[in-house]
Amino acid sequence: MTTPVLHTCRGSRGLRATWAAEEAGTDIDLRMLPFPPRKKAPEFLELNPLGTIPLLEHDGAQMTESCAIAVYLAGLGGKGNLLVARGQADYAAFLDFTYHADATITFPQTVFMRFALFEKDRGLEEAGLAYARWFHKRLVKVEQRLAGRDYLCADRFTVADICVGYALVLAKSVGLDEGVPQSLKDYRDRLTQRDGYKRAVKREAEGSEGL
Repeated sequence: MTTPVLHTCRGSRGLRATWAAEEAGTDIDLRMLPFPPRKKAPEFLELNPLGTIPLLEHDGAQMTESCAIAVYLAGLGGKGNLLVARGQADYAAFLDFTYHADATITFPQTVFMRFALFEKDRGLEEAGLAYARWFHKRLVKVEQRLAGRDYLCADRFTVADICVGYALVLAKSVGLDEGVPQSLKDYRDRLTQRDGYKRAVKREAEGSEGL
């Protein structure tokens, strides 16, 4: 089996994959790109015509969805117990929150970032702010789930926490934290104190030097 190759940008959704690899002890070949790669590293389009990151290459297969990549890398490692299998308690919740993280929570964040931060000169800032409000309203499901719990599923840290936790990390970094409930900020603080998270952030930072 070859070493998985992960193409990503510092602090992007690819952090889910880097974090999962660190937690699981999965060896990866981390290849950092400048942001946005479609403009600053056009050769990347030969690997991924979408120009999106992250991109995982492994044993002839390619993956471009950050939550799916996190699940995949967690399954390759020998450390931790990051997955919930069929038949185990909270299997359905594990799947639901892992996919909820990107499809429902991160999606409005990316629209906010595009129209309210990256392309403000197009006059669509109000549309971005509308998606910011959408993001904050969509946090209610996670907030209710974590009432009385430290983690989302199976009474332990799993990939679902990585995927949802990243969305909360992103909220803080792009100016969306004001509408995040305190309970979710506390949850984020617990997650980002993990050694696996700190190693992932450090590794991406070191790999991005000079870009």
